[in-house]
This record gives sequence, C-alpha cells and structure tokens, in this order.
Amino acid sequence: FVSVKSETSDLVSLSLLLLVLFPVADKIAYLLGLNSAEMLKALCYPRVKVGNEYVTKGQTVPQVNNSVSALAKSIYERMFLWMVIRINEMLDTKNPRQFYIGVLDIAGFEIFDYNSMEQLCINFTNEKLQQFFNHTMFVLEQEEYKKEGIVWAFIDFGMDLAACIELIEKPLGIFSILEEECMFPKSSDTTFKDKLYAQHLGKTKAFEKPKPAKGKAEAHFSLVHYAGTVDYNITGWLEKNKDPLNDSVCQLYGKSGVQILAAL
Repeated sequence: FVSVKSETSDLVSLSLLLLVLFPVADKIAYLLGLNSAEMLKALCYPRVKVGNEYVTKGQTVPQVNNSVSALAKSIYERMFLWMVIRINEMLDTKNPRQFYIGVLDIAGFEIFDYNSMEQLCINFTNEKLQQFFNHTMFVLEQEEYKKEGIVWAFIDFGMDLAACIELIEKPLGIFSILEEECMFPKSSDTTFKDKLYAQHLGKTKAFEKPKPAKGKAEAHFSLVHYAGTVDYNITGWLEKNKDPLNDSVCQLYGKSGVQILAAL
C-alpha cells in the first residue's frame, strides 16, 4: 500500500489519480485479485448511506490515506490471525501434552524525537511484559525460596510498574479517555489533551507536562516509563483510534480473486 500525496486536502480527482497512481494501483490490485480502477474508485468515491439511500461521496486526500491505512492494518491483522489459527490446527494433537513452545515477538521499547500513538501502544506492551517479568522473577521466586526454607536476604527491587500501566489502561486512563473522545463528533486533539490534563496532571505520578530541551518542539504530555520518560505527541490520535474501514472497499475485497483475502 502507498500513501496519496498532495499539496492540499481538496477532494481527490479520480481522473488525476487514474493517471498518476494507476501503475502502482495496478500492481497492488493484481496482488489482491482486484480491478485497479474499481479499487481506486471505491477508495476515492465510496458509497455512503444517507437516510435510506446510498450516495457517492468524494474523499479528501487525508481521508483516502486514512482508508488505505485502515485497510492495510485490517488485512495484516486478519492474515496474522489466520496464520496463527492454521499453525495451531496443523500442530494440534489428541495426545496429552506436558510441554509447549511459546513464541513472543514484539517491538522493543521506543523513545524517538517524535512519539505518537504507535509508540504508546508498543511501550505499553513492553511495560506489561516487564511487570510480568518483575513479578515472576523478583516476587514469586523469592516466595518459593521461603517455602523451601532457603536462607537469603530479601531484596526489594522497587520495580512496581502498576502506576504507569493503570494510567494507560484503567477506567479514566489514557485509552479510556481516547475512546470516549472518539464518540463525540466535535472532539479534537485539543479537547483530548484538555481532558488528559484535567484528569491526570498533578494527580497521577507517571503523568507529566513535557520539559523539552532548548530548540526542541514541545510534545503534549510525558509518561514516566520503566525505561525512561517519553514525550508523546497526540496529533491525529482520534482518527488513528477510529480507523474506519471503507465499506465500499470491504465489499470489493469480498469479491477478490484471491480466496484467502475474500474469506477474511
């Protein structure tokens, strides 16, 4: 998948796109078992329901890019799940099992100059894994020593990450407020930030106002993670979280010549 580039956010010209993007779209459509012209039309001029009727609605460049991004992520997610299910089915056995192999593959903790929603999700996952590791190695292991009567000096590693985890996932946490904001048509990045500050600034230890170095652009909020303090920029989070799928394209994919894609 590729992004549509334009200097403006004006409605996309289908004729212009057919000229500019057709070579690329043709390759993508071939891989997906679709007609490239129909795919572009579904992305740029989807049919939307207004009352009891369906009308064709022209999309802006950002709207098309959001649709492409949402579709790409949806296909990846469903293909990944399909693969996991297939692998489990092939490896399944009726015999009782005492052992298993677990495979964990995630992105490492990320701290960039610009950190967005993707970084928060990745860092949140790492935060929970680190908390699980700490609890298993530093708490349960020492409790086992106690049960077995092993003499040792108790060590408090001071690595409880619950404060940051709860700030992100609990009710009235970052994810909860983000979900709430996505339900209101007039919500914006500004209203989202205002609610975060009203709920957590000065009240939640892991939530801070950014303190950018001289000459560095200021982010919207900072979180104190186990690996360090990360400054996050919330621009576009509401749209990213909504990730609306284009119904016209979804219906088109259902007719794909690629059986797996059509079944997804």
